[in-house]
Amino acid sequence: MKRILLTGGGTAGHVTPNMALIPGLKEAGYDIQYVGSYNGIERRLIEDMGIPYHGISSGKLRRYFDIKNFSDPFRVLKGYAEASRLIKKLKPNIVFSKGGFVAVPVVLAAKRRHVPVIIHESDLTPGLANKLCIPSATKVCCNFPETLKHLPEDKAVLSGSPIRKELFNGSREEGRRLCGFTDDKPVLMTMGGSQGAAAINKVLREDLDSLLAHFNIIHLCGKGNYDASLENKSGYKQFEYAKKELPHLFAITDLIISRAGANAICELLALKIPNILIPLPASQSRGDQLLNAASFEKSGYSYVLQEEDMTADSLLKAVQYVYDDREEYRQALAESKLNDSIKIITDLIIQYSK
Repeated sequence: MKRILLTGGGTAGHVTPNMALIPGLKEAGYDIQYVGSYNGIERRLIEDMGIPYHGISSGKLRRYFDIKNFSDPFRVLKGYAEASRLIKKLKPNIVFSKGGFVAVPVVLAAKRRHVPVIIHESDLTPGLANKLCIPSATKVCCNFPETLKHLPEDKAVLSGSPIRKELFNGSREEGRRLCGFTDDKPVLMTMGGSQGAAAINKVLREDLDSLLAHFNIIHLCGKGNYDASLENKSGYKQFEYAKKELPHLFAITDLIISRAGANAICELLALKIPNILIPLPASQSRGDQLLNAASFEKSGYSYVLQEEDMTADSLLKAVQYVYDDREEYRQALAESKLNDSIKIITDLIIQYSK
């Protein structure tokens, strides 16, 4: 039996594409092991799937001053030693990395032990962790055509992002039951990533009644952002986080407001849901969400509203505009060629693990 080590962590976006690959890898006969940080979000998500999990030390490599910059390199070195011992013990045929800083020591250790490595870059331009990993990679998969120019030509593969199959199997009846929606108004979902998005939450709730006049609203508000005063508001349902419920919520959704994290928007692309993207501003990020959103807007997949331009009024107008033109957005989403990523990536894994 061939063995694969999956790695990636730090945020849900560095784990869910790995989770999407697992059923196909099992069907292909792989023994699957996962390497992540000791107690990161990836541990719970992977152990819930019954996959053997191995924790290693990890540290963040920052471009800015932080007191942890003095201690984290030692954590990375420790993680490298632990990853190297794991690879020697487990003898994988191949490593697949979804990124995040925990993946760096795993990829470097695999290269040293002559194990092929395939990595996946979700954003339009590679992040620091993947920049460090690319020289050690056999192949580099990516989501956006624009990313190809940032990668070595002999390694780059335009694959799209693996999407969990269960997201396509939601029940409209169960979705309506979970939300308590009883009328026929269209459904607007707002999601801000695994931690929520305070700016979007605030503006959405400022003039909630104006939106509720036209839509039922599902609000994935993020941990700690639940507003108990709105608990019984008709047509409005809050979730701090949706896991098992998510496919059913997508099944009843007509329009989505979202941040522009790469994995989130690739799910919207695969599900063909018209959407408004509010990317994280450059002041709060390295600017990757701005580039992701611009690419999707250029392709006709999304309407982009910048956070600095977002008010209750501009958000309402954007929602009305996209809903009125929803069939044009659905047509553009349906014409995308990035909808077979699991097969593309699994075929690469099989090819290079021989």
